[in-house]
Amino acid sequence: MKVGTDAVLLGAWAKTYGVRRALDIGTGTGVIALMLAQKCGATIDAIEIDEQTAEEAKENVKKSPWADRVHVQHISVQDFEKMHDEKYDLIVSNPPYFSDAQPTTEESRTKARHTILLPFGDLIHAANKLLSKEGKFYVILPTKEGEQFREMAEAKGLHLRRITRVKTTPEKTEKRLLMQFGFTAKPQVSESILIIEKDNLNAQHYTDEYKELTKEYYLNM
Repeated sequence: MKVGTDAVLLGAWAKTYGVRRALDIGTGTGVIALMLAQKCGATIDAIEIDEQTAEEAKENVKKSPWADRVHVQHISVQDFEKMHDEKYDLIVSNPPYFSDAQPTTEESRTKARHTILLPFGDLIHAANKLLSKEGKFYVILPTKEGEQFREMAEAKGLHLRRITRVKTTPEKTEKRLLMQFGFTAKPQVSESILIIEKDNLNAQHYTDEYKELTKEYYLNM
């Protein structure tokens, strides 16, 4: 599975100051966990339900400079939550979201794309249990699913504290929501807009804002 823009956005957007322990739920091939390791000294647990993908993540971590701090496990978040009582300063997830779409032909992509194996309710429940009192919980989702997730999280005591609405180009509607949750509600949510490309005339004609956000993770940015 290729490294997607969503993963890069979330890994770059998550703030890691003061983080000692982090958890990446649904790590895929490990890109977000490795991005976190690149910018902080935290110990990072990365869990993945698909066995083959988890093995790819382990191999990627082994070849990285941070193999001593990133620990990949082939396990579901439901089982992981039952087995662990430790608290994390930071939890990130780029969760599946195509709950009502037609399944894809490849089983691994079906698992990665559909919420049947990681329902929003289970993800929120795990974050509630595993997040430290002052911890931060980050997710990225399409706008419609993101608004639904926000309502569900708020109902369980995880309050939206920061949100960035992501557009591909200036004239297009927002396509993704980057959201940060915590146990303490803020009087006013910090809100911003991020535009990835200046226009749709030239491929990868990135905006200065997107370059600044992701420059530490692209070799040719």
